[in-house]
Amino acid sequence: MGKQTICEIVESEIHLDELIEKLTSNTSGAVVLFTGLVRGFTERDNPHETLHLEYEAYQPMAEKMMYQIAEEIRKKWPEVESIAMIQRIRKVMPGTPTVVVACSAAHRDTGVFDAARYGIDRLKEIVPIWKKEFGKNGESWIEGDYIPRKSE
Repeated sequence: MGKQTICEIVESEIHLDELIEKLTSNTSGAVVLFTGLVRGFTERDNPHETLHLEYEAYQPMAEKMMYQIAEEIRKKWPEVESIAMIQRIRKVMPGTPTVVVACSAAHRDTGVFDAARYGIDRLKEIVPIWKKEFGKNGESWIEGDYIPRKSE
């Protein structure tokens, strides 16, 4: 099958089992999958309920930046086989996946965990995706300036 790179902005549901099938071959022994979900309730900073989120993206630039991140991952972790970065846009309800970063490799000790973590952190840092939150008290654009550190 060879190494695959999947970088997409999608409007429809992200099917995790189908994605894993696309990323694996007979040499794959590990898949690390980060899935971001819409929270129905946020406790950090200003606790509040979320009715839904709406995502927007400048698709050509977003996908170009995702491919750039995939290349960065391949340089840092050459044993990673396949990489996927998928961001859902439009209206997304609580409990639903909004973003997936997945990396496959022959073994778990190849840096595959670090590669997936790097992928989601870089995606949040440089990919042009915007999020609007809708709650009982109205709507607001959410800034993406929070990047968790290893201790969080």
